[in-house]
Amino acid sequence: MADARDGDAQLAVDRGSPVEGALFREALRHHGGGVAVVTVAAAEGPRGFTVTSLTAASLHPPLLSFYVNHDSRSWSALKAADQIGVHLLGAGHRDLAALFARRGADRFAPPTRWRSGPGGVPLLADATIRIVCARREVVPVGDHFLVVGEVLGVERNGPGGDPLLYAHGEFGRWMPIGEAPGTPIDELDLADRVEW
Repeated sequence: MADARDGDAQLAVDRGSPVEGALFREALRHHGGGVAVVTVAAAEGPRGFTVTSLTAASLHPPLLSFYVNHDSRSWSALKAADQIGVHLLGAGHRDLAALFARRGADRFAPPTRWRSGPGGVPLLADATIRIVCARREVVPVGDHFLVVGEVLGVERNGPGGDPLLYAHGEFGRWMPIGEAPGTPIDELDLADRVEW
């Protein structure tokens, strides 16, 4: 069994037994992520949920991806949808992110401001960036599905600002820490850095 402890103790790993879910979840609380809201049109009305797993997957072609839990109430609408709305949130959108993360909430009732976009995709009026994607691929991964979307359109809402982030079980904002002493950022060897 894998085990991680504070201090100088050795990390014990048992290749035949994965780490316990609670320990894994606690470890991931230390990995901050951007916050987005995914929306889809459905016969019973618009559906949406908050994600922190959004990733730019490819530039050519433009692809993004995110994960959704098998048990998500929005999953049936998402798997039936041809197009998906992805909304990047700013630091001022904490309440919007919390609303779309809350089970049982009426996410599209006031004060949520939204309109129907291409293909009927619900677009959130207050999101910093609105992206419309074609659902390209769905891959089962453990207790989640990985959803890959091909970006069809991007719409910016004003000048932007600090992105909304999530870490340690809380929402927060991005704050630069400056360059590493004596090393300009362009000279760092970040092998997986993608130049956009």
